[in-house]
Amino acid sequence: MTARRNGGGCRPGCGACCIAPSISSAIPGMPAGKPAGLRCAQLDADNLCRLFGDPRRPAVCERFAFDPDLCGEHRHQALARIAALEVAT
Repeated sequence: MTARRNGGGCRPGCGACCIAPSISSAIPGMPAGKPAGLRCAQLDADNLCRLFGDPRRPAVCERFAFDPDLCGEHRHQALARIAALEVAT
């Protein structure tokens, strides 16, 4: 998910990885996880994860890392590419 710091190339304020994919594990505020395309309840108005560094953050979110091939040049590419990957899997 989107970090509060720019680690490994992640674009602060992007939030694509907190919107495009489905998450099957529980998230605070979303006990059944979230479907693809729905904004995570923990994504703030600046598209930053409120759970970054919090032990309640789902493991799948912790493992999601910036990848230039997946995230593209800007947020809109990241949303489209992650959504396409979600549909393909």
